[in-house]
Amino acid sequence: MSWLIRERDGEGYSGSRVEAIDPVSLKVVAHEPTVGCALLVGTITAGMFTKRDWWFTTPITEIVEETAEEVKFKTKNSTYTFRK
Repeated sequence: MSWLIRERDGEGYSGSRVEAIDPVSLKVVAHEPTVGCALLVGTITAGMFTKRDWWFTTPITEIVEETAEEVKFKTKNSTYTFRK
């Protein structure tokens, strides 16, 4: 299961669904943080267990740091940590 955490307030979401979505074509282009794409992290069970189904970022502007376990990236107004 992957985790997405916004640094500012610790908000985010976890799940097995990870999709980098191109904002122009609206197609999934990867399954990890990708510059220029919005990142969706969520569950495939569509809210059966919680009020929220997923977390969707605005397009990624910069990959700040990447290790085997984590990717730290920025969007226009937030910084996130994605745990693989």
